[in-house]
Amino acid sequence: MKKITRLIAQLILWGVVWLVMWQGEDKAPPFLRENLPAYIMQIVVLSLLVYVIAPKVLFKKKYFLFFGITVGILLLTAYLSSIVVVAPNLDRMPPPPGRGGFPQFHEPPSQFFIHSLMIAIAYSIATSIELFIYVNEKEKETIKRKNESLQTELKLLKSQINPHFLFNALNNIYSMSIMQSSKTSESILDLSNMLRYVLYECEQPEVFLEKEIAYIKDYIRLFTLKSSQEFDIKLDVNIQNHTLKIAPMILIPFIENAFKHGNIEARAGSYIVIGIKSESNKINFKVENSLPKSPKQKDSVGGIGLVNVKKRLKILYPNTHELNIKAANSSYSVQLNIEVHENN
Repeated sequence: MKKITRLIAQLILWGVVWLVMWQGEDKAPPFLRENLPAYIMQIVVLSLLVYVIAPKVLFKKKYFLFFGITVGILLLTAYLSSIVVVAPNLDRMPPPPGRGGFPQFHEPPSQFFIHSLMIAIAYSIATSIELFIYVNEKEKETIKRKNESLQTELKLLKSQINPHFLFNALNNIYSMSIMQSSKTSESILDLSNMLRYVLYECEQPEVFLEKEIAYIKDYIRLFTLKSSQEFDIKLDVNIQNHTLKIAPMILIPFIENAFKHGNIEARAGSYIVIGIKSESNKINFKVENSLPKSPKQKDSVGGIGLVNVKKRLKILYPNTHELNIKAANSSYSVQLNIEVHENN
């Protein structure tokens, strides 16, 4: 809310207060004319308290100082208002019954009390409104700063993933080129598709789940192309809802982890099983890999891995994901369930 709008609201508030006082007067026009100076003075004082003193004292949590300043200024304003209203009318006021002359130059307590009460009520309402607006704006600023911080962290985490992926892929292609494999050109095409996904699609906060799955398929194919050996790798995909979106590169670190630590290239009987299912607005992802007798399984993928993914999941799906990791003697499994919003 702009300051000019809030100032207009304050004027309306004072107008209502003085209309209430006006209702108790039999001489409306003289009342308005005679009380106009007090009315203007009270508006000035109220604006000073609300827009100058409150932000510098109250909003900085200096409560006792603010209370003392406020009470002092309000009492002084009420007293001066009562004098301004009554003093010009002394010559028209009849003397008290049984006494001659004019009353002494002081305001009756009742008039002072009325002014004090009206100013206190108006000021309390005005300050409460300003305090509410101030707290609301501070809360919005806090949320905005938090979102900016989260976005910065997400970008950093995503930027950490990309170099790691490229390093692994180039190593695979390099191995094929040394062996002069006929599959080198095919692997370069797969790498091109994966790079396109990482460089362009991953710039968006969310991608279609099917695109993430296509990336995973390219990753698996790129891995298998570097060798004539048959690997026991199974990928089971069952997508019921084709409109679901997911944060990019949120699943692949778990798969990289399985390939790296499952030692599938060097040990007979090794396996990797990957399952991705979607139903309604839920995504169920599972990956399991065998472990060698002396496993080197770590909570890491190139120094990033699971720590990175856990941070991203916490930021992106704070209350809508469940991650379970189990390490047995001969296997290592990850189960991730995510509930996402449809048609984002």
